[in-house]
Amino acid sequence: MSDVDEPILPLSPPSARASLAEAVREIERHVATGGWDGPVRVFALVRTAAALEAEPGLAAQLPPAVVSLARHDEHHLTSVEQEDLPAATDLEHLLAGIEWPAGVDGAAVTVERVVLPPAAEEGVPADPDEALAYLMAHPDRQDVRIAVGALRDGTSWCAVRSRSNDSDDSVGQGPDLVPGLVEAVVATLH
Repeated sequence: MSDVDEPILPLSPPSARASLAEAVREIERHVATGGWDGPVRVFALVRTAAALEAEPGLAAQLPPAVVSLARHDEHHLTSVEQEDLPAATDLEHLLAGIEWPAGVDGAAVTVERVVLPPAAEEGVPADPDEALAYLMAHPDRQDVRIAVGALRDGTSWCAVRSRSNDSDDSVGQGPDLVPGLVEAVVATLH
């Protein structure tokens, strides 16, 4: 009775937050397969069941397990990476320039950043070029990849992976680990 393509379904369907958390984890794992020092990546999130209803041919393009999950979970999300992002001077301007059509239920973004402990941030030079050199040379710096997803109602989920603990089981997760980025992603949906 074991069919590899059929997932084990939970007793009750997951909530929207649980489905978003799973989508963000999948996006972060997908981006992690490309290694470090990658660009900002942006994803539309659509409810899989609604996408299958609107485009029945999509079922042939998705793994059977995903189609089965979507039939049992109205909140299941499929991510669609956005290519040819508009030119922007920084992440803030990029996100400010994105508007999603009504058929998009949420959005996610991945970005890599350098973080320092609070005590080390006090010594950051004001000059942007000097600040970058300071950050890159600091012995306590941590490289992190941040994945943030949000739904139109403001439900959010974050995943943070550090280069020094680069494994799927060492990814920090929670609804508001990066509040400023959560806010920016939510703003793209309104």
